[in-house]
Amino acid sequence: MKSSAVESSSLAEVLDRILDKGLVIDIFIRVSLVGIELVTVEARIVIASIESYLVYADAVGLTTRSQKLLMEQGG
Repeated sequence: MKSSAVESSSLAEVLDRILDKGLVIDIFIRVSLVGIELVTVEARIVIASIESYLVYADAVGLTTRSQKLLMEQGG
């Protein structure tokens, strides 16, 4: 019988990776009936460290001037 080596990650390693790289979930749901919108849901969920979030926010134009200055001083 062959045994295969399976690499496992601890929860701390997974969280560290998510916080380092970031995780963004965009959700857009629209429910309509006969052309009439009944429900619209828009959500953006960002899970990241502050530094990763600021880099992401700067890339999509969500940062303010003070946040950009903070990034330059800290990074």
